[in-house]
Amino acid sequence: MKLRDAKQKIDELANIPFKQYLEPVVFEDTMLKLNKGRTGQLLELTIGLNLSNTTLDFEDGELKTNKCDRFGNPLETMFIIQTSTMMDEILSGKNFHQTKLYAKLQHLLYVPISKEGPQSDWMFLPCIEVDLSNPIYEELSCQLEKDYYNICNQFNQMLQSSPTAMLHTANGQFIQIRTKDSKPYRPIYSNIYHRNVSDKNRAFYFKKDFMRYIVSINK
Repeated sequence: MKLRDAKQKIDELANIPFKQYLEPVVFEDTMLKLNKGRTGQLLELTIGLNLSNTTLDFEDGELKTNKCDRFGNPLETMFIIQTSTMMDEILSGKNFHQTKLYAKLQHLLYVPISKEGPQSDWMFLPCIEVDLSNPIYEELSCQLEKDYYNICNQFNQMLQSSPTAMLHTANGQFIQIRTKDSKPYRPIYSNIYHRNVSDKNRAFYFKKDFMRYIVSINK
């Protein structure tokens, strides 16, 4: 499915509670899945999106969903990509536009899901297409690139502070890297530093300011 085809279908359902177009049994099952963070299955039900294990969710872009209030204010940060297989890319400051991170950022569909109030009121809100090649996102694209290199530098500074230093949260204006793991924890090894640099897996996240920004320039 093309990203813009998905956007059209989701926007047709925007601001309509799920209960109004899902069968009662399907609605209850869907709400259970949503509580477990399984929004992909909701999109399979509502717009026919077939999510696979390919690099991108759409033929031409990435899908990002996030919990918000009824006005579209983000209530959580938003996952982007795990860093375990790209840690040395980060530590070496690999060219931003050649990274797995950029592949996830360059063209995405942000789908806010209002989960405010009882489940019977939950709904999609109008979604936003973010295409970093579009001139309206030039400032955002530049800031994301700055954030990436800033985080690369922060990580190296942490690890160079002592021979046993480990990574912790690193922040930019719109993105951050923090832990994303569950027991048994999976440490991250660096071929650059020839040792484990984190005792847990880590991931890039969009900070709430990213969602606020893209909503503000699309009003």
